[in-house]
Amino acid sequence: MSRIHPKKGLIHLINAWSSLSKKHVDWNLLIVGPVDDKKYLDEVVKSKELNYIPVGLGIKNYPEGWLRDNTGQNISKKNKYYGEYTFHYWLWKNYLDKLEDKWIGFCQYRKYWSLRGTQSNQEIKNIEELKNLIIQQIPKNYNDYDCILGEPMFVNQFRFSKFIKRNLIPMIKKPILFFDKNKRNLRFHFDMMHGQGNLSKAIDLLEDSEKKDFNNFLDNSVSFNPHNMFICRKKKILTGYYNSVFPWLAKCEKLFGFDLEGYGLKRIYGFLAERYMSFWFKKYTKFRLMPIIFKDISDFD
Repeated sequence: MSRIHPKKGLIHLINAWSSLSKKHVDWNLLIVGPVDDKKYLDEVVKSKELNYIPVGLGIKNYPEGWLRDNTGQNISKKNKYYGEYTFHYWLWKNYLDKLEDKWIGFCQYRKYWSLRGTQSNQEIKNIEELKNLIIQQIPKNYNDYDCILGEPMFVNQFRFSKFIKRNLIPMIKKPILFFDKNKRNLRFHFDMMHGQGNLSKAIDLLEDSEKKDFNNFLDNSVSFNPHNMFICRKKKILTGYYNSVFPWLAKCEKLFGFDLEGYGLKRIYGFLAERYMSFWFKKYTKFRLMPIIFKDISDFD
């Protein structure tokens, strides 16, 4: 899920998938993102041997055979505000019923699920090494869980200078934040990165019971599960999440609108969903963590 561009290295991914799909003929690869380069797009989709389903986001014209987030019930025009959640909305409204009721998951280019984490991108030297790290199927010992989340990102470990550049006022109002990392919780992080008070205003739109629990989660947590990446064992779990997050985001639209500038604010609906995702799956499901590895496959020769 991301912008489709030659620098992203999609050709390498598709070549790897071509080999993998011969072994797993019932697997589908979804390539999701707006298209910057039509010539490159043609190159990406030219092979008919691949068992994948590409999905286009936020554009009006797609090649034949692509799934489109602007068909049926959709919020495709809001892609620059929602990010990959315009695809999730389309999946929820138009395609989820067509999928088999088994593990359904999402990752992004340059971010992959793996049972063996790696400390450095430089450790992965070629596509074969990457293929050996990426999960081929969900292990059987995960079947006792409802969902899989990525290993957490600790916001209190961010460099202090990053926060100061964003917004110094909250630090001045609460000097203890300079000295106690544990006070730099998820609410503080969101305020610094995506507008002070915006998260609290959005939470006020939730039902009372949800509001209380979400607030407790934000005030007592210094980490969240990032990248809007998750895997669900059953469709009903995914449906339950969609039934919660999208009505809330619709209310948030009336609060924040779309006259938003800067990446941290313009994508606020995607960032709100990212925090809510961590909270919702931890509250309502039995979850297990899995490492996420980072590698731009265009780095490979």
